[in-house]
Amino acid sequence: MNKPLRAALYARFSTDLQRDASIEDQLRSCRAFAAKQGIEVVEEYSDRAISGVSLMRSGIQKMLRDSQAGHFDMVISEAMDRLSRSQADIASIYERCQFQRVTIETLSEGLLTELQIGMKGTMNATFIKDLGHKTRRGLMGRALAGKCAGGKAYGYKNLVRFTEAGDPIKGDRVIIPTEAATIKRIFTEYSNGMSPKKIAETLNDEGIPGPSGRGWGASTLHGNRERGTGILNNELYIARQIWNRLNYAKDPDTGRRVSRLNPQEEWVITDVPELRIIDQALWDAAKARQGALKVKGTGANVWDRRRPRTLFSGLLKCGCCGGGFSKVSQTQFGCSTARNKGKALCSNMRTISQAYLEELVLGALQNNLMDQDLLEDFCKEYTNERNRLAAEADQGRESLEKELTTVTRDHAKLVDAIVAGIPVDQVKDKMQQLSDRRKALEADLSRAADVDPLRFHPRMADTYRERVQALITGLGKSHELQTAQEALRGLVERIVLHPSTESGNLDIMLEGALSGLLTLAVGSKNAKGLTGEGQAFDNIGELVLVAGVGFEPTTFRL
Repeated sequence: MNKPLRAALYARFSTDLQRDASIEDQLRSCRAFAAKQGIEVVEEYSDRAISGVSLMRSGIQKMLRDSQAGHFDMVISEAMDRLSRSQADIASIYERCQFQRVTIETLSEGLLTELQIGMKGTMNATFIKDLGHKTRRGLMGRALAGKCAGGKAYGYKNLVRFTEAGDPIKGDRVIIPTEAATIKRIFTEYSNGMSPKKIAETLNDEGIPGPSGRGWGASTLHGNRERGTGILNNELYIARQIWNRLNYAKDPDTGRRVSRLNPQEEWVITDVPELRIIDQALWDAAKARQGALKVKGTGANVWDRRRPRTLFSGLLKCGCCGGGFSKVSQTQFGCSTARNKGKALCSNMRTISQAYLEELVLGALQNNLMDQDLLEDFCKEYTNERNRLAAEADQGRESLEKELTTVTRDHAKLVDAIVAGIPVDQVKDKMQQLSDRRKALEADLSRAADVDPLRFHPRMADTYRERVQALITGLGKSHELQTAQEALRGLVERIVLHPSTESGNLDIMLEGALSGLLTLAVGSKNAKGLTGEGQAFDNIGELVLVAGVGFEPTTFRL
């Protein structure tokens, strides 16, 4: 007796304005559909108040991972646009599910095919673009009328009023007196010579919540003058509303929004005298002080300059607060939170020299993160996990083989019928369907072929250490410096620095990036900046996915 199909349900709604019950409504409809078809529901996934334009959603990502693990045979959703409104993303989801022999069916479109993906994906992409134009037109109308055209500003409360008919009127704002007092205090203290860092520290010590509801930081105050960000640059405080200063676009690689500055002639500037908080004299005094703070030799504003990256900058984390460690002097690293937001949020004031830190980390990368015994244990764990997944795949392979036998037999019967005299036109379509299905099943069985588990090679750890040494040597060569830096940074997940109770210095916990370590160890030609030979296995990504979940021998205390 054939087992019932196993289905995963997916539901999503886009914004906080939609009802949370919408998720349950979608899932309920999908459950009813599955029950009517005799399909077993084994998993349910959802994403709340997240746009369908991006795939950076926890629910859809978990569904795709479980699909790869073979947890279900099909995905059921209310409509294709619940999965994604992006034409590229819906095509990617479809291709990944097809590769895993997982079908997608929606209550609106039925069983999805390449034709539907192309047509409906184009329609969804057009809908999003058209909606964006209409939304932008409406926001511009608000901005020209002196209304709020999006976002919240510290010091103001957004209001929603209603017409006599009960329709909402959006865009009105009022000043919040307590926050307005804090804004005046910031401008006054800054104009009197106090640094943004010191102002932020004082506000945190007094327990005054910042714009995000958490602590204040120096960057919250000084922001970026050109982009108009930061308390000290917000012209709304002098009754001058600026809309369309920035435009936003989604990075197709990360799914994150990236802001860009628009030409000044495209800005929409409106006077809103009822929203003034700072008088002109105080604003001018603050601007005069900002203008006096320039980076030597460049003329750039001191708050807007970009600091040079060091070998491990961005990877250093404070063990006390989780914030970043950054340069606090020419040679020393320290906790950014403790220095920019004060002891109320972090008391870790210990520092470490850049040279000493890099020496320790590079030494650990070469000698400790590819330990021979740990490597052997890792390969055993990988083999066990790979065999477990292979056993699950065997069940699916058996089903494919049975169906292929049936399809082949039915196709042969039709051939015999034609030989016996049945007109070809009567069976032509059926024969084509069976032929196409047979090719698809043969392709699926070919992809499902056994993959040999990773076998430990005695020189694997030696190869890794030799390559790390070559990269370290490359740091001293100008033509190899950038490539070597990128490759070495790819071996590190993060570096956690925590005050030691014994030595009075900092304890360092180095966490290696499993994919980078293994790629370098096997000499993959795909590793950035590497050209090794003797690739030990073909699919690093599969190895990391399989073995990285429960076994990561990549942490070392320095």
